[in-house]
Amino acid sequence: MSSEPRSSSTTADAAERGIAPSGFRLPAATHIGLVRLQVSDLARSLAYYERVLGFRTLNRSGTVATLGAVDGGAPILELHEKPGAQPVPRRGRLGLFHFAILLPDRPSLGRLVTHLNEIGAYAGMSDHLVSEAIYLTDPDGLGIEVYADRPRAEWRYEGRELVMSTLPLDVPNLVAAAGNTRWSGMPNGTRMGHIHLHVGDLDAGAGFYHDALGFDKVAWGYPGALFMSAGGYHHHLGTNTWAAGAPSAGEDEARLIDWDLVLPDAGSVSEAAASVERAGGRVERLPDGGVLARDPWGTAVRLVASSTA
Repeated sequence: MSSEPRSSSTTADAAERGIAPSGFRLPAATHIGLVRLQVSDLARSLAYYERVLGFRTLNRSGTVATLGAVDGGAPILELHEKPGAQPVPRRGRLGLFHFAILLPDRPSLGRLVTHLNEIGAYAGMSDHLVSEAIYLTDPDGLGIEVYADRPRAEWRYEGRELVMSTLPLDVPNLVAAAGNTRWSGMPNGTRMGHIHLHVGDLDAGAGFYHDALGFDKVAWGYPGALFMSAGGYHHHLGTNTWAAGAPSAGEDEARLIDWDLVLPDAGSVSEAAASVERAGGRVERLPDGGVLARDPWGTAVRLVASSTA
């Protein structure tokens, strides 16, 4: 963790915020794309993601289904069935902590909270200062966050570091923001906002995701966690050591299969792959032009160009 001095600032130039990698740096337009999950019972999972979260099944073929917003558009999740896959144990596995679905606005989150209350679905709730979030667990124990961002103009910095926290959520105020409009499913504009991973060691994780892959460090003072992003976002990636000592998720368990990191063009994908290789990592070049890389605990990320994502 960094020991950089802190001084309160809300107007620092964006170039002076965060800690950039010394080599390759992910382009500002980088974002999270499709997330692929292994589940034990596809029909059960689809029922959950449709009824509780309001996803629409865009396509189902055999043991694989893709889900997106109710108005269609790009897939957000892809579920792969492996019958008999074991649920995530209570302590967790190295790999997925949660994937985080970003709603287009605060009223949408308020509508979802009301919907969850009406159907009796439990959710944890937090105010992270940069965002407001709710937390759920799917039938296999896979972690889910659904959140809405606060405007960037309201984010605060101490020196170079973005201020994030975990505070009680003002639920009545959030629900009031929904007005009289009822929840009707994941709205148009919903997308995957970030991924949060259990890792065995924060420094080793930073060696892969910051030094090699090219994320900026954004928030490093949070106990046991490090948050990274491209383009000044609060985080596209979180890592934590809250399951340190646990094994990595196995082939016969519910787990994150891989996740897409979408770069603006093929040249950026090639540069990112080369940076990982220079750092001693191994990459696999895929037939579709993407590149598969694995962190030190085997968690897979696909580097893809936006034109092919």
